[in-house]
Amino acid sequence: MKVLDLQCPDGHRFEGWFASADDFESQLSRKLVECPMCGATNVSRVPSAPRLNLSGASEAQSTAGQASPAGQMAQAAAQWQAHAMRVMREVLEKTENVGDRFAEEARRIHYNEAPARNIRGVASAEDAQALVEEGIDVMPLPVPAALKGPLQ
Repeated sequence: MKVLDLQCPDGHRFEGWFASADDFESQLSRKLVECPMCGATNVSRVPSAPRLNLSGASEAQSTAGQASPAGQMAQAAAQWQAHAMRVMREVLEKTENVGDRFAEEARRIHYNEAPARNIRGVASAEDAQALVEEGIDVMPLPVPAALKGPLQ
């Protein structure tokens, strides 16, 4: 099993697990490898440290000293991405997907024609602007491709 560090054009870093380097290249050429944050399929390998499973490695790491500034920045970016994904999952779990009926359902809720609840869906820019002008609070929420399927 090959674990590769990958990055999309937007700078999102993530891991990919592949049977071999050839398997990675094959999946990449068929656009099957995509960024879990934005769904981009134009990803590339980035340099990574070798992964060794040695007994006592965790003890040695804790006494090895501080990470480099670049390593700290990469770690902070990875933590931010993980936090953003957790928040997005929570939003998706606590809202009802009304799909293309978003503007219609938001109006019905606002005018007490439907039960009050948290909803999400799809609306055009014009529909969203019209909702705002009517005093209905809306917010764009780009959902990463990795979360568009069933929640696990």
